[in-house]
Amino acid sequence: MKSCLISSHIPFFGTLALSLLSGAVSSASEMSADAPLVLDPIEVRSPRADGYNVKEATVATKTATPLLDTPQSVSVLSKDFLADTAVTSIGEATRYLPGVGVAQGEGNRDTIVLRGNSSTGDYFVDGVRDDVQYYRDFYNIERLEILKGSAGMLFGRGGPGGVLNRVTKQATPGSASFYEFSALAGSWEQYRTTFDINQAVSHDATLRLTGVYEDSGSYRDDVELQREGLNPTAGFRLGERTVLRVGFEYFHDERVADRGVPSYNGKPLATDSSTFFGDPDRSPTDTDVVAFSASLDHVFTNGATLRSSTRHATYDKFYQNVFPGAVNAAGTRVAASAYNQATDRENLFNQTDYVLDFATGPIEHKVLLGLELGRQVTDNFRATGSSTSAGLTSLGNVDTANPRYTGPLFFRQSATDADNHSVAKIAAVYVQDQIQLLPKLQLVAGARFDHFTVDFTNHRTGDTLETSDDLVSPRVGLVYKAVEHVSLYASHTLSYVPRAGEQLAGLSVTNAALEPERFENLEVGAKWDATDKLSFTAAAYQLDRSNQAITDPAAGTAGGPPAGTLILVDGQQVRGVELSAAGHLTRRWTLNAGYAYQDGETQSDNGAIPAGTRIPQLPRNTFSLWNRYDFTAAWGAGLGVIYRDELFAAADNTVTLPDFVRYDAALFYRFNQHLQAQLNLENLFDTGYYASAHSNNNITPGSPFAVRLGVTARF
Repeated sequence: MKSCLISSHIPFFGTLALSLLSGAVSSASEMSADAPLVLDPIEVRSPRADGYNVKEATVATKTATPLLDTPQSVSVLSKDFLADTAVTSIGEATRYLPGVGVAQGEGNRDTIVLRGNSSTGDYFVDGVRDDVQYYRDFYNIERLEILKGSAGMLFGRGGPGGVLNRVTKQATPGSASFYEFSALAGSWEQYRTTFDINQAVSHDATLRLTGVYEDSGSYRDDVELQREGLNPTAGFRLGERTVLRVGFEYFHDERVADRGVPSYNGKPLATDSSTFFGDPDRSPTDTDVVAFSASLDHVFTNGATLRSSTRHATYDKFYQNVFPGAVNAAGTRVAASAYNQATDRENLFNQTDYVLDFATGPIEHKVLLGLELGRQVTDNFRATGSSTSAGLTSLGNVDTANPRYTGPLFFRQSATDADNHSVAKIAAVYVQDQIQLLPKLQLVAGARFDHFTVDFTNHRTGDTLETSDDLVSPRVGLVYKAVEHVSLYASHTLSYVPRAGEQLAGLSVTNAALEPERFENLEVGAKWDATDKLSFTAAAYQLDRSNQAITDPAAGTAGGPPAGTLILVDGQQVRGVELSAAGHLTRRWTLNAGYAYQDGETQSDNGAIPAGTRIPQLPRNTFSLWNRYDFTAAWGAGLGVIYRDELFAAADNTVTLPDFVRYDAALFYRFNQHLQAQLNLENLFDTGYYASAHSNNNITPGSPFAVRLGVTARF
């Protein structure tokens, strides 16, 4: 019933958005008639002039700052890179970024691993928090920005290992009209279409509409995906110095929650990569996102700028999964389990930033003053699967040779299942100064103060908790430019994760009074703009996690504290090196390359996990390279390679995912200035590998050889 209701709204939203773009078809015809039939080869290449190299981003400073002058590691995946690789998920795209890993996310959400810290909530869209657990799409995305290292000064709570920001396609007043339509078909009945319509109404008003529809299968048996998205935006110039942008997004994602295969004798169970463990028919995932956004930009006569951005978003998510557990000693039987969870969240955020440039004598300043206000209302409900209608009983075991669970399935709450309601409120102020101390020396210094409160109600137990945290997140960085296009930097950043957790569902009577977890990042690095279109970066860092809560070993003993008492200890330390290169090696040859070495271990005994244990989901070595070479104005080819070292699936270090090398390739053909096609080949040599894990018994096999054929028309 829910899917039918959702689908019934699609025509309404589509009609509403398209009505804003009336006249687009006739304008397209006029523009096509006036356009030249043949473009000079250089002009054909001009839309890809920047290729994979992005020189400037706001994710690290909230100001338009060259990456060369940014004292922290930043990786950007440009729209050209995303188009050339034909990736449609954050998990696949970020494999080409050094120091960024991917966890399974139980088959229902994006989960990235930034410098050893797994995250399902450190996601932002146009700089505003977008933290519910779901799978995001690229249909309306201009580029991905990843800030690595603790990011509390800019983004507030969370961001212990960094944040991922999606920059959306926006209507810009004064931009030219264009109309772009793409269709993609691939292995296992993958079908996807997107569109991007930009209509200039006048010099001072522009409308834009992006959309997606996908209906795809999978190399995993009976796993399916359907998604629909629509994102109209409008941009208006309100006078010479003021621009208003408004937008709306509807996004629906419906799929089978796939938690992969279990392990046996310390490694993934040997089985065909397509084998589904559990029950795909009773493992649905359904997510709806409805978001409204508005931003106002004003430039004052003295050059100062003011931006105020507001985003209101509602998230409605339900997922249910029947999934594998432990395999018996003989390797013939595997336990089956199940649960479901519903999450409803309403986010409302406003960010207002004022940026002023001025000088005090010979010292130049760029000062950022910011205010953020937010409110998040969340309801969580979880129930455990049982094989009987009375009481809670195990689902039992199934054969590893035929691991589908077909028995009865009932759901009810266990003693620990969530039935929570929370209201989180955020009030924050921040200040940052980018100071040109000397001609070759810059200082970036700032701090943020967050007043973060959570009112939490556990309906199952009747507990009502209120917490309040005052978080001060400083940041300091030095940039030294010995020569014009080379910078050396050092930085110190800090972030906190309050006890409510990244999903605002972690409060309990035992942990509510504890101090937030603390994440401290020390980093040094070098950046080199070798040419206008080619950049190299290098970074070395140490990230320390402290204030981790564990059960007091003396709790419940004679003379000790009460059972269940928690204490705070040093959690983990990660040290690493990251190297990357992006841009044009020649006019025809573009690349994106990265290497990372990461070594992380626990710092204190934590029950069964002794100090010195390696952190899970953290390979020591990773390498990626994607090339594109344009032989002519019409023909081009791409070749990519991804290497990931072995890693542990869970904190106990008992199950290892082996290392792998995967090769990808692409072929590009431009028929004319309006039409182009590309063929992407994933896992060119059909290598068997394991892509990600959530635990020792939830491991996702990588895709076999896959083909995608896409066509794009632009007028």
